[in-house]
Amino acid sequence: MSSLSVVSPPALSLPINVPGKTLTGPGPSNVSDRVLQAQALPTLGHLHPEFTKVMDDIKSGVQYIFQTKNPMTLALSATGHAAMECVMVNMLEPGTVVLIANNGIWGVRSQDMARRQDADVREVAVPAGSNFTLSQLEEAVKKHKPALLFVTHGESSTGVVQPLEGIGAMCHANNCLLAVDTVASLGGVPVEADKLEIDVIYTGSQKVLGVPPGTAPISFSPRAVEHFKARKTTPRSFYLDLSWLGEYWNCWPDKGRVYHHTGPVNSMYGLREGLAVLAEEGLENCWRRHRLCADRLQDGLKELGLEMFVPDSAARLPTVNTIKVPAGVDWKAVTDYCMKNDLIEISGGLGPTAGKVWRIGVMGNNASIKTVNRVLDSLKNALASVGWKK
Repeated sequence: MSSLSVVSPPALSLPINVPGKTLTGPGPSNVSDRVLQAQALPTLGHLHPEFTKVMDDIKSGVQYIFQTKNPMTLALSATGHAAMECVMVNMLEPGTVVLIANNGIWGVRSQDMARRQDADVREVAVPAGSNFTLSQLEEAVKKHKPALLFVTHGESSTGVVQPLEGIGAMCHANNCLLAVDTVASLGGVPVEADKLEIDVIYTGSQKVLGVPPGTAPISFSPRAVEHFKARKTTPRSFYLDLSWLGEYWNCWPDKGRVYHHTGPVNSMYGLREGLAVLAEEGLENCWRRHRLCADRLQDGLKELGLEMFVPDSAARLPTVNTIKVPAGVDWKAVTDYCMKNDLIEISGGLGPTAGKVWRIGVMGNNASIKTVNRVLDSLKNALASVGWKK
C-alpha cells in the first residue's frame, strides 16, 4: 500500500493514442518517416563530439536555407515564438526605439515582446489582408528613427506575404537594423538574407521544413552582432542571451564551445534531417513546388465558388492560404466535418481574421498536388454537408 498522496494516473496505464492526420492547417505540417526515424536514433550527450558535429551540420544547413554566410547562425532549443523573443532580448534595451510593421497577429505579439524589454515601441500599420510598400516603411523609419525595424515576411494570420526587396538597404541608409520573421514562409517563398541585407532572420522547424515543433533556426548579421556587443545592459534572458548561445554553437571566433544548456539532442537530429531533405531537393525547386501547389489550391477554391481573403494575388502567402467564410456558413462545422470524416485539418482564422476565414496550409510534405486535391475534395463535401451552394 503506497503512502503517496498523489496516485499513479490511470490514463498513463493506457497506450498513447496518436491518429494519423493530414495537417493542412497553418502548422505544424506532417513529418516524414525519414525525419521521425532520425529522431529515434540513440540519444547522445549534448557536448559529445558526434553531437557537436550534428550541430555544425545544422549551422551549415541553416546558412543554406537563409542564404547567408553569417557566422552567428544557430538553432534555438525552442519554438518560433522564442526566436521572436530572442530578437527582442538581444537587439533591444530599455529606451531603444523599435518600429514594428503590423498587419496581423505577429505584429501585435512582437510589440508585446518588445515592450517587455522596456523598449520604445512604435508602429506602422496597414489593414489585415494587405502588405506594406517600401515607401510606407521608409516614411515610418524616417519619422520614428528606430534602431530596429521588425517585419513579418509571411503573416500566417491573414495569409499575406511581404515583399522584402529594398527594405534592408533603406534601413541601413537610415542607421537602422532589419529583423524579419520567416516562420510561415521560409522554404515556400524565395528569400535570400544576405542579398536582402537582413540583419536578423529566423524561422520555425514545423512548417516547410517538416520537422516537429521545438527548434528555431536564427541568424544574426555582423552588423547585428556589433549592435549586440555595444549593449550597455545585460540581456534580460539568460536562456536567449546571444553571448551564451553563440558560445554553445561555437559562433564566436575568439571563444570555444562551452555548455549553456542541455540541447534537445533528438530534436536536433530531426532538424538536421529536415535540412538535409530540403538541401537534397534544392531551395529553388522547393520554392517552385510550393508555388505550383498553392496555385492549384487557389484554382480549386475558385472552382468551388470560394473567395480568397487577400484580394491581390501577388500579396498572397502560398504556404498559408486564407479563404473567406461565405455568409451564413458555420466555419467550424466545415472544419469539424473535414476532421471527423477525412482526418484533414483546415483551421479557422487567428487574430484579425478569427471567425472570418479558413486557413489551409501548403507546406513541406503537404505541398503536393495529391494532398491539395484531397483537401479540396474534403472541403467540397463539407460545404455540401452544411447546405452551402455557390
